[in-house]
Amino acid sequence: MSDATQPAIIWFRNDLRLSDNPALRAAAASERPLIAIYVLDDDNAGDWKMGGASRWWLHHSLESLAASVKERGGKLVLQRGKANDIIPALATETGAAAVYWNRAYEPWAIARDKKIKATLTGAGIEARSVNGALIVEPWEISTKQGKPYKVFTPFWKSIKAGHTPADPVGVPENLRFSNVTAGDALKDWALLPTKPDWAGGLRATWTPGEAAAHGRLGAFIQNGLADYDTARDKPAITGTSGLSAHLHFGEISPRQVWHAIKHSEHGESEDADSYLSEIAWREFSYNLLYHFPEFPEDNFQPRFDHFEWTGTNAEFEAWTKGQTGYPIVDAGMRQLYQTGWMHNRVRMIVASFLVKDLFIHWRRGEDWFWDTLVDADLASNAAGWQWVAGSGADAAPYFRIFNPVSQGEKFDPDGDYVRKYVPELANLPKRAIHAPWTADRATLARAGVTLGKDYPQPIVEHAEARKKALAAFEKIKDAA
Repeated sequence: MSDATQPAIIWFRNDLRLSDNPALRAAAASERPLIAIYVLDDDNAGDWKMGGASRWWLHHSLESLAASVKERGGKLVLQRGKANDIIPALATETGAAAVYWNRAYEPWAIARDKKIKATLTGAGIEARSVNGALIVEPWEISTKQGKPYKVFTPFWKSIKAGHTPADPVGVPENLRFSNVTAGDALKDWALLPTKPDWAGGLRATWTPGEAAAHGRLGAFIQNGLADYDTARDKPAITGTSGLSAHLHFGEISPRQVWHAIKHSEHGESEDADSYLSEIAWREFSYNLLYHFPEFPEDNFQPRFDHFEWTGTNAEFEAWTKGQTGYPIVDAGMRQLYQTGWMHNRVRMIVASFLVKDLFIHWRRGEDWFWDTLVDADLASNAAGWQWVAGSGADAAPYFRIFNPVSQGEKFDPDGDYVRKYVPELANLPKRAIHAPWTADRATLARAGVTLGKDYPQPIVEHAEARKKALAAFEKIKDAA
């Protein structure tokens, strides 16, 4: 029998908030003194340990959470290593009666958490996991045939028809923390880049943390929601919410976002529905990851195992550096490197270019995004890349090949996005900004651009690459 003085451990993961945190609320309801811990578990994550941009975000998010815990009389304990060892050891060391956490859905995390739960319960310690990351658990939503959804539209209809989220709840009023001092210093984890310090653009663009997440949501509802359905495709303006990293790290919950949108002035508009469908796409991605754990590494459609990837390392490097000669592609890749984020429309353009113009496997693009995105999320990253590649569940057909020139002209018609991130082209007129190689010598001279010197010639010819891509797909179209 445990007594009421025994503490309960609240294990923070990608739920770095105090409000609408089901695991924290459950721990507080136990009326036990709480021990708050975050474990940096690179060992279990293996190939999917956080990349550089995500680690920058994590550092600042943990600072924010630690300050919030401190305001309430507690301390956020930090430990680095295998959570399989750390969590049971902490429970034993402190005489904890229970451990609470919000579920994770990455395959490696599921396997780890099962082991931890078995170890704790075997030692007579309560181990309770709850849903703090999704609107609906993957095992609670299925087709009429009882199968996982593989197509987004019926999944989205099912969410709206029967899985709308419960109201979010605030910070528990009865938080009481135990005096625990053991743990690492955050600076010793060296999550921030130093030599070189490449994070200047991240610092100028983002403020991690729970308060900043709600501030960004409020600003979007006030300034962006009413025009979301059209503005979201224009990378030169702030037409999206920018909440992806806040959601990934759990600084805000999807149901907090959902209800804030629904209760706003435009909550029943097509724009609101369009935005919430993006929240549902995130859910759909997690649904795929849970039911098909190989999804981040293997083609969902096995016929793509036979596709001939002929792209070169030099072409891949040109893509990563924003030196392909296609301005909208280069602007996106430079935005990514400078800010740790890229506009969603441009993500589709650069991904299509890598896979279908350069014939480089989507996994290489997925890995690059994993390291450079502040919102690098295993489910969403894999779903996005497989969608563009045509190899996924609800995928764009392979013959949908984005033309980087026409995409630029359509969604960045004045060239403002390109001018911002590809400043060497800033003086080109808009008729040439997305295809500088079509400009005459006089136009290039007036703009101060020498192609091949100031800005590269296109590394591939899109029309020819398109023909090659379609021919390559024909070879595998009927493969099993």
